[in-house]
Amino acid sequence: MLTVRDLASLRERLAAWRSEGARIALVPTMGALHAGHIALVDAARRPGTRVVASIFVNPRQFAPNEDLARYPRREAADARLLTEGGCDLLWMPDVETMYPAGFATTIAVGGVSEGLDGAARPGHFDGVATVVTKLLNQVRPDCAYFGEKDFQQLAVIRRLVTDLDMEVEIVGVPTQRDDDGLALSSRNIYLDEAERAGAVALPRALGIAARAIARGEEPAAVLGDARAALEGAGFEVDYVALVDAETLIPGPAADRPRRLLAAARLGATRLIDNVAVG
Repeated sequence: MLTVRDLASLRERLAAWRSEGARIALVPTMGALHAGHIALVDAARRPGTRVVASIFVNPRQFAPNEDLARYPRREAADARLLTEGGCDLLWMPDVETMYPAGFATTIAVGGVSEGLDGAARPGHFDGVATVVTKLLNQVRPDCAYFGEKDFQQLAVIRRLVTDLDMEVEIVGVPTQRDDDGLALSSRNIYLDEAERAGAVALPRALGIAARAIARGEEPAAVLGDARAALEGAGFEVDYVALVDAETLIPGPAADRPRRLLAAARLGATRLIDNVAVG
């Protein structure tokens, strides 16, 4: 696997692969990689395709009170995982490359970014949309892979690509989970032993709620029960919401694809998860 840190070298290598007829797949990450990220690489690997993974801890998607300084950075271990996973190139720009002096542009996506995590983390999705736009312009991939665990982020990126007429296919990859059901996340390493044992209450509460809604039970009551179960397990709940799987508008019709999303804090660690309904 090649590791590239400057834009000229990245473009030179990508041009060479394209001249050979290769398709380019992009897997954007912020590092601290785990099996969920490698599942994205595995999904991207296809005959005739070169897989590019990026690692960039994007400061523009962290609020001042969030964990930018604490966010884990494990360059050597991440590179080893990507190599073993069959990645062809690691794009690892620094902050000066992504946001040079005088950088003055922000991409904002309305609608799908405005509730849920958009309300809980003001400005977060502007930072996501800006950095993803830059990565897509830098790599110009044929397809880009994102995990469904960050379901609202995936919706924002799909809206962005559609609205800006970008010629890239956005592929969502199902959430990868530990054996007990907890969604894999770089932030799970912040959980102490007791918190890790209790964190499984989040996927369990969502699973119970999703099955109840699919059976036709009243969504408002089911969501209230899910919130109460999480609070009883020691979580501080940001939201538990049933939304349209495409628009993220709450209160979707039963004949539309629906998604149940939640964000809650256990100790100092904020966890998110989601499941399909029906």
